[in-house]
Amino acid sequence: MSSRPENLSDTALLSTHSAVDMVLDTAYQNISAAQWQDLFSFARKSQLEQFIADLFAGKHINQSEDRPALHSALRNLSKSPVVLDGQDVMPAVTEVWRRIQALCNQWVGVTDVIHIGIGGSDFGPRLAIEALAHVPGIESRGMRMHFLANIDTAELARILDRALPHSTRVVIVSKSFTTLETTMNAKAVVSWLKASGCTKSQIAKSLFAVTANVPAAQAFGVEEDHIFPFWDWVGGRYSVWSAVGLPIALQYGFKTFEEFLAGAHAMDLHFKNAPLEQNIPVIMALALLHQQETHDIKAYAAIPYADALDWFPKWLQQLDMESNGKSVDRNGKPVKHSSPVVFGSAGSNAQHSYFQLLHQGTDVVPIDFIAVRKPMSDRPEALAHHRILLSNCLAQAQALAHGKQADNPNDVYPGNRPSNLLLLPELNAFYLGALLALYENRTASLGAVWNINSFDQPGVEYGKVLAKPIEKALLDGTPVVANDNIDAVTAARINLLNS
Repeated sequence: MSSRPENLSDTALLSTHSAVDMVLDTAYQNISAAQWQDLFSFARKSQLEQFIADLFAGKHINQSEDRPALHSALRNLSKSPVVLDGQDVMPAVTEVWRRIQALCNQWVGVTDVIHIGIGGSDFGPRLAIEALAHVPGIESRGMRMHFLANIDTAELARILDRALPHSTRVVIVSKSFTTLETTMNAKAVVSWLKASGCTKSQIAKSLFAVTANVPAAQAFGVEEDHIFPFWDWVGGRYSVWSAVGLPIALQYGFKTFEEFLAGAHAMDLHFKNAPLEQNIPVIMALALLHQQETHDIKAYAAIPYADALDWFPKWLQQLDMESNGKSVDRNGKPVKHSSPVVFGSAGSNAQHSYFQLLHQGTDVVPIDFIAVRKPMSDRPEALAHHRILLSNCLAQAQALAHGKQADNPNDVYPGNRPSNLLLLPELNAFYLGALLALYENRTASLGAVWNINSFDQPGVEYGKVLAKPIEKALLDGTPVVANDNIDAVTAARINLLNS
């Protein structure tokens, strides 16, 4: 294997693509012009163009659940009709926008918001709140946003120690309103409100819900006009654009939430309309496919050189691995490729963590380097620090691509480690929305070329089923023997915990 990318000067000429003022540079992917043409030809044979059209047209592309995947409608600020089974969904979406804006205008004197959700109900809004907190001069509206996801009461205790009960609002987010972790945490927060002296009426005024199961939310005690709906055609990991993203509007104002939607909508229009050869979600998908075919890669890293995006890899892990972590295709047949393991953290911190493996390990791990042109601080040293940050980003990509020869084997860098550079003009609500939509559309494109359904997640259910008899056995506290529901190893572990 060569220690330098082949025909780098030629590929560099073909490597730069842009959309929504974001630039993608694939020069270090080491993919020749002929190989790119083969990849685009494969995408067309895989009917990727038809898949994209069907995705936006509301076709039931989630075949296993007989549903569309219409999260793009949630950010369709043009309000152009989006027809699902003969009915335009945009009036219902627009009404939710109106209600979110109205709620933002009503919340005065709120000190704390406890957002209770898990998985897709948590990652998206948490990422957005964390990222936008770094935007210089952004107004936080004087409230603290707390995210409660884990069933571990350590997280619950930390939040309740800080929140002020009489000026706290609680947003319970669950598509089904039956998610165990969410409902248990919600009950615990309600108990805290009662123990803190809040009356039944005050508690009712404090509770809000975002769900597709309105009756269950009402049965829990949430007033009807405090319930924000979303729909079964919205997957949890694609739901931040719905009322699941309510914390963004509450924390930073409805205009910021609109800008977030606008960036995603702009990326959707690019994905929908650009030819494959200019379509950056498609190009990123095909580059990863090429590395699977060439290097049999099992993992890839997303490294944002922006501290504001430290949560981005965690969000991306769910998006990619829950969407495309499948071993069979849409027809139930074994697949050749599916989602690699996704990991990452903010650069340049990551360089002092696992970059040793990326440079000199035995596996090839492609990287998406994500950089922002403008610093996210107005400190006097911001420009000097940002130059060092960007120089590290570019240097790491160069070192991975070219490698280094040396007489001492310990000093040899193999090179030929592929990477993308994704460059954002700045990081604000608009470009954050565009970034997330870019990766959503890239994930969907990968699913299409792998012939995988990216919009179901049957693999997350089995463990939940097995947990029920185990929880009962832990509650009973009596010795357990192996049975149809609990194997011998688990029985021994239950007995250890109960001892």
